[in-house]
Amino acid sequence: MIPIHENLKNKVAVITGGSGVLCSQMAKELARHDVKVAILNRTAEKGRKIADDIQGSGGSAISIPTDVLSRRSLEEAKEKVIGAFGHIDILINGAGGNDPAAITDPETYVEETEGKSFFDLEEQGFSHVFDSNFIGSFLASQVFGKELLKVKSPVIVNMSSMSSYAPMTKVPAYSAAKSAINNFTMWMAVHFADTGLRVNAIAPGFFLTKQNRDLLLNEDGQYTARSQKILAGTPMKRFGEPDDLLGTLLWFVDSDYSGFVTGITVPVDGGFMAYSGV
Repeated sequence: MIPIHENLKNKVAVITGGSGVLCSQMAKELARHDVKVAILNRTAEKGRKIADDIQGSGGSAISIPTDVLSRRSLEEAKEKVIGAFGHIDILINGAGGNDPAAITDPETYVEETEGKSFFDLEEQGFSHVFDSNFIGSFLASQVFGKELLKVKSPVIVNMSSMSSYAPMTKVPAYSAAKSAINNFTMWMAVHFADTGLRVNAIAPGFFLTKQNRDLLLNEDGQYTARSQKILAGTPMKRFGEPDDLLGTLLWFVDSDYSGFVTGITVPVDGGFMAYSGV
C-alpha cells in the first residue's frame, strides 16, 4: 500500500468523469490521503455511489451531476464545491470516452470492405468524442482554474492516452483528442508557470474499461485479435490495472515530490511506448 502523503490532508480535488473505472479509483485513493473529493459526472447515481463508498470508508466526498461540455453546468458545480469545501486545490480532467459512431470497423482501408470505413464515420459522433475528451478538459480548466489560482501549490492533471503518441487504428477522434491533450498540457504549463499552477498529464497504456471492453474482449470473455496485438507489444505482457496509475497521480499532486515538474505527460504503459517490436 502506498504510504500516506501527509501534506495532502484537507486539500480539495475536483475529478471530472469521477465515476469511471480509472478515475473512481483515483478518487478513492486521494480520499485515503485525507483529500476532500468532488465527483463530477453526467450520471448522478454513478457519482453518488463512488461518493458513498468514500464516505463509508471514513473519507469526505460529494457527487455533483455535471456536463463538462456546458459552461453553465461547470459553473454551478464549482459553486457547489466551494460551498461544501471552501476552496479547490486539484483538478483532474478525467471525463471523456469514445463513441461507436467515431470508430471504424477495419483497421486499414480496403475498398468494398464490410463494416464502417473512414468515409462512413459520422461527423456528430466524431465531434462528440473530440469534444468530450478535449473541449471538456479545456472548459473545466477555465472554470475551475480561477479557483485554483487562489490557493498554494495548485495542480491540474489531464488524462491522455498512449494513442496520443502513435494513434491507434479504428479510433481517429479519440486519438486526435488525446494528442491535443498533450499539447494543451504543455501550453497551460507555460502559460501558468509564474502563478505556481502546475499542469501535467498521465497517459495510461491499455486498461480494460467499459469504453474499450468490446474492442478487447469477445462475447465469451476471451481476448480479441486486437488484444493479442496489444499484449504482444507490451513488454510486461498484461493490461494495466487502475491501481497502476495511483503512484504517478500522487507524485503529480504532492508538491513536495514534484514541485518543479510541469508540462509533462507520463506514460504508464507497461513498456508499450518503449518497445520497437524486436
